[in-house]
Amino acid sequence: MVETQTEATLTPIECSLLEGQVVEAIQTVFDPEIPVNIYELGLIYDVTVLPSGLAHISMTLTSPACPAAQSLPAEVEQKTRAVGGITDVKLDLVWEPPWSLDMMSDEAKLELGLL
Repeated sequence: MVETQTEATLTPIECSLLEGQVVEAIQTVFDPEIPVNIYELGLIYDVTVLPSGLAHISMTLTSPACPAAQSLPAEVEQKTRAVGGITDVKLDLVWEPPWSLDMMSDEAKLELGLL
């Protein structure tokens, strides 16, 4: 007898919980030039987990010429894929709105001596 797998559908609460876990995972990614995680730097614009388990992430970099332009998105994708319940990742690197110091959390500003 062959069993068929049905695609799991997450509830809105499960999606929200997974979004929090994805954010926690992303908070372990640090810009190599700045000793603050990229979430607190304000580089992550949006994290959404769909009922299918697909994580959709919109992020930016401090500048288009950022030396970590290849490594940071790849690391965000890798850390997100490691979260249990995530079936796939769609990462969009966006430039609008452009990143600025105002996007940093107060914690990041304190860490960097900007407050």
